[in-house]
Amino acid sequence: MILANIITLIILILIAIVIIKIIKEFGGVFLKIALHLLAGWITLVLVNFVPGIYIPVNLLTMIISGFGGVFGTILLVIMNIIT
Repeated sequence: MILANIITLIILILIAIVIIKIIKEFGGVFLKIALHLLAGWITLVLVNFVPGIYIPVNLLTMIISGFGGVFGTILLVIMNIIT
C-alpha cells in the first residue's frame, strides 16, 4: 500500500514537471497573444469615444484590432460606417 502511494506521487511529480516545461516553452506565445488582445481592447475602447462610431467589444473585434493593429481598427471603423 505504501509502495502504491509512492508510485502515484512519483507519477504526479513527473506530470507536474512536464506541465511546467510546457508552460515555460509556450508561455511567451501565450503572453504575446494576451498582449495583442489587450491592445485590441484598448484601441476599441478609444475608438468608441468618437461620436457616431460604436464597435462592439467582443473577442472577434479584439482579435482583428489587436493583431491588425491600427489598420485592423481602421478596417472595423470603415465597416461600421458602411453598414
